[in-house]
Amino acid sequence: MARTWATLGVDLHLEPTGPGVRRGLTDALREAVRTGRLAPGTRLPSSRSLAADLGIARNTVADAYADLVAEGWLTARQGSGTRVADRAVTPEQPPAARPPRRRTRPLHDLTPGAPDLASFPRGEWLKAARRALATAPHHALGYGDPRGRPELRTALAGYLARVRGVRADPEHILICAGFSHGLRILAEVLCSRGASTVAVESYGLDVHRDLLSAAGLRTCPLPLDERGTDTTRMPQAAAVLLTPAHQFPMGMPLHPERRAAVTDWARRTGGLVLEDDYDGEFRYDRQPVGALQGLDPDHVVYLGTASKALAPGLRLAWMVLPPSLAEEAAAAKGGSETCGVLDQLTLAEFLTSGAYDRHVRSARLRYRRRRDALVDALATRAPGIHPTGIAAGLHAVLRLPPGTEAAVVQAAAWQGLAVFGLSRFRHERATVPPLDALVVGYGTPPDHAWSAALDALCRVLP
Repeated sequence: MARTWATLGVDLHLEPTGPGVRRGLTDALREAVRTGRLAPGTRLPSSRSLAADLGIARNTVADAYADLVAEGWLTARQGSGTRVADRAVTPEQPPAARPPRRRTRPLHDLTPGAPDLASFPRGEWLKAARRALATAPHHALGYGDPRGRPELRTALAGYLARVRGVRADPEHILICAGFSHGLRILAEVLCSRGASTVAVESYGLDVHRDLLSAAGLRTCPLPLDERGTDTTRMPQAAAVLLTPAHQFPMGMPLHPERRAAVTDWARRTGGLVLEDDYDGEFRYDRQPVGALQGLDPDHVVYLGTASKALAPGLRLAWMVLPPSLAEEAAAAKGGSETCGVLDQLTLAEFLTSGAYDRHVRSARLRYRRRRDALVDALATRAPGIHPTGIAAGLHAVLRLPPGTEAAVVQAAAWQGLAVFGLSRFRHERATVPPLDALVVGYGTPPDHAWSAALDALCRVLP
């Protein structure tokens, strides 16, 4: 097969314009260098290669290069080729606009919902990625099944059954690009079925409520007490979104009677329970609370994620769907926002090799030590503040004297401490009395920064 010179050089986009080919090429090259589009030191294609790409004579390119070398825009050295000269450039100025505000990182980040990213198991993940890539069939790198790679769905079915008591068939698992992606899919399915209302917890993530509202669904808050969300008096709703293993952010598990009540409601009305099991693997002073889905797989959608155990940047989450919902959800997902195949294969290998279990056990010990240090620091330096919701998860709720929450959050900001008040998570139509409290995440700071973060926290507490 004949080989053209154009296949041997580097690519360079140019659009010569002007009265002559040589002048047009010279002007286009000069402008690319002057504006900084071609950075100093950039190697240009050979005259033969660029001439073949542009369909012009080689001598024309060589002459244009020579002109620009003489002007000082380019340099040409034997054995080094033609390169952009090392000189100041004058980039094109965009229209005047207000410069964006630079987001400064807090000195100490105690916002809930994120793990310690410094502890991500890079070495083990890399080993799993190499094994997964080496053994993956060629067709795995294609578009594939919108439900996700079968290797990951099979690995998840086994893991979730063993660890969380989920009754999962790989055919009914859907891989998502994060929990919010999964919730958007479910919202679309609910709307297509004619749903108008989803019951939610009085305290929860506003981004999830906003997502449901954006899909056209009304959210109705349920009562909350020391036994968790009250599911014994369900409103007229097509579905209910719950965090039954570890209510976010209050921290208590859903009482067994209320677990039974909500599944009875779903069977009786045909409603759906959307179970957000966001940190079910992390518990310290209690027996693990199994997934609600195990009570009624036909009416509970189980949603899990790798965001807390590994890293949110992986954008890997999953839904275990009732058989009656599986095809609708897969169709609603389609091919949009598909997780990267290599990351799916890597997580499958990470699960089946036991590396995921080892990492979770190690993380559980690390977070428990941080939780214990938080409790000890409060007992010594702020004895009037009692943490709650600390038997599991990656955050604690610190009750504050009435009327002090806003002032404490402001004082924390002055100290460079990122922390949320409980009021941030309260549904605007919640009927439960408002409480003053901080929601303190102890997952984000790396180990070496935890002591300093505790000091900053104790300084702002009343």
